[in-house]
Amino acid sequence: MTKSGRVLVTGATGQIGSELVTALRNKYGNDEVVAVGHNRQPSETLRNSGPFEVADTSDKKQLTAIIEKRDIGIVYHLASLLSAVGEKHPQLAWQVNMEGLYNVLDLAMERGIQVFWPSSIAVFGPDTPRVNTPQNTIMIPNTIYGVSKVAGELLCNYYFLKYGVDVRSLRYPGIISSETPPSGGTTDYAVEIFYEALKKKKYVCFLRDDTVLPMMYMPDCIKATLDLMGAEQSRVRCRTSYNLAAMSFSPKELVAEVNQHMPEFKCEYAPDFRQKIADSWPMSIDDREARKDWGWQPAHDLAAMTDDMIKRLSKKFEAGLLS
Repeated sequence: MTKSGRVLVTGATGQIGSELVTALRNKYGNDEVVAVGHNRQPSETLRNSGPFEVADTSDKKQLTAIIEKRDIGIVYHLASLLSAVGEKHPQLAWQVNMEGLYNVLDLAMERGIQVFWPSSIAVFGPDTPRVNTPQNTIMIPNTIYGVSKVAGELLCNYYFLKYGVDVRSLRYPGIISSETPPSGGTTDYAVEIFYEALKKKKYVCFLRDDTVLPMMYMPDCIKATLDLMGAEQSRVRCRTSYNLAAMSFSPKELVAEVNQHMPEFKCEYAPDFRQKIADSWPMSIDDREARKDWGWQPAHDLAAMTDDMIKRLSKKFEAGLLS
C-alpha cells in the first residue's frame, strides 16, 4: 500500500490500463492495486492477479462505493472513449470522458486523493504549429475527443489551483503495444500493422503513407506515467498536462522498418475519415518541459520498438495465443 492508501486504475481493460495495472501491482503488490473496468471483459491475467471491480465512472455513486470499500489513495483515471470511436458517438464520448473525470476530481478534493489523468496530442488542432509543437500553444481541436481533453486539462488545473488536488497529466502520443489489441484510436494503424504483417503478410492502412505522427512504445509510456507520479510535488510545475515525446514516423517509414524483418510484407493505403483527424495533429512534439522538470527520457526509437514488437508478437503467434 502507498502512504495514502491503495491504488485504483479505471479503464483497466484498455490498451494502457491493462499494462499499467501490471506495472503497479509489481510495484505495490497485487492486492494493493484495484482494477476497474466497464464494458470490456478483463483478461484472465488481469482478473486473477488482483482485485477487479466493474463500474461506470460517470456514475459517482458507483465510484464512491469502490473508493470507500477499497481505501483508495491514488487514482489513475484512464477510462475514456478514443478519437475515432468518439467521432461516431460524440455525446457518449463527452459523457464518458468528462463526467468520469469530474467525479474523480471531486472525490479527490473530498478525500485527499492523488490523481493521474491522461491527456493527448488530440488537444491540438489544425491551427497549432505541427512541427516541434510547443508546451503552451493554440489548442482548438476539431474532434470531440480533443475537445474533451482540452476541457479536461483546464478542469485538472482548476482543481489544483482552487482545491489543491495533486493531479498530474501527460499528453500521450500514439501508443504502440504488443499486449492489447487496438481500441479505436487514429494512431492504431501502428499496432494493427504488426498483427497483419504476421498473420497475412499484408495490410491496408487507413492513413496516407506520408502521414507523420508522434508515437511511443508502451514501456516508455508506462515509465513516463510512473516517473511523473513519483516526482516530488515541487518538480511538477505544469498542472494542465505535459507534452510527451519519443519518436515520430509515417506509415511508410514503419513499413520500411518492418520490411527489415519481413521483406515479403506489403502495405496498401486507403485513407478514411481518420486521415482528417491525423492531419490536424502534430508531426513532432517539444517535450523539453517534462525533461527539465522531472527528468523524462524515452528508451525506444523506431528500430528498437519494431524489433521488440515483432519478437513479442511472433512468440504469441507461435504459442497459439493470437490468431
